[in-house]
Amino acid sequence: MRFTVAIDGPAAAGKGTISKGIAERFGFSHLDTGLLYRAVGRRTLDGTPAAEAAKALKAEELEQGDLRTAEIAQAASKVAVIPEVRSALVDFQRAFAFRAGGAVLDGRDIGTVICPKAEVKLFVTASAKVRAERRFLELKAKGADVTRDQVLTDVKERDARDAQRSTAPMKPAKDASMLDTSSLSIEEALAQAVAIVERKLPTDW
Repeated sequence: MRFTVAIDGPAAAGKGTISKGIAERFGFSHLDTGLLYRAVGRRTLDGTPAAEAAKALKAEELEQGDLRTAEIAQAASKVAVIPEVRSALVDFQRAFAFRAGGAVLDGRDIGTVICPKAEVKLFVTASAKVRAERRFLELKAKGADVTRDQVLTDVKERDARDAQRSTAPMKPAKDASMLDTSSLSIEEALAQAVAIVERKLPTDW
C-alpha cells in the first residue's frame, strides 16, 4: 500500500523533527528533501555548476556529515531557485514518495509541486524570531561563531528567497493543515501532526 505525507514549511519551524517522528510512529520511510539541495549546494561550493550537480546527484551524497552547516544552507537556498536544479530532482523525490509502505517527505514544495495528491499535507511554521533562536542554539551547540542578529537576518533572507522564487515558491497547499509551532513543545507539535495523519490513514493500514 502507498500513503504519502507531504510536510512543508520554512527553515527551523520543526518540520524535520515532526517528519521523523511521524515516520517512526507509523513505520513510513522518510526523506528530508532539503538534503538534496544541500548536497547540490555543497557541490557548487567546490566549483561544480548547479544544474550539473543536480543531474549527477547520488543517494550516498545525502549521507555526508557536513550538509548541516550554515554555509551549505545558504548555498542550498541559492541553488533551489534555479529551475533546472528543481526539475532534475523531481523524479528522485516522486519515486521516493510513491514507494510501498508509506513515505514522509519534508521540504518547501512537496504538497504543492512534488506530491500535490498526497494523502496528508502539512505546512509547519513558526515566527521568524522563534525559528532564528532555534537555529542559533543549534549552530552554537556545534561550535559555530554566529550571533543572534546574524542568524535572524539569514532566516529572513532565506524565507524571502524561498517564497519569492519563480519556480515552486514556498507556500501552503490550498488543502494543507497548518501547524504553528511557535509556542509548542516538540511533543505537542508531534502529537498534533500525528493526530492529523491518523484521521487520514486507511482503517486497514
